[in-house]
Amino acid sequence: MSKGTRGRDAGTGQFVTVKEAQRRPRTTVVETFDKDKDGKPKN
Repeated sequence: MSKGTRGRDAGTGQFVTVKEAQRRPRTTVVETFDKDKDGKPKN
């Protein structure tokens, strides 16, 4: 199984790009998730 990353705004829960999340570490989180065989998030 492969891993993927996604950025999320900590206040609103909205998805943001990983690049933007790395630029704003105080207000965002970079999450790591498992992908299924089709490449979609497993969780």
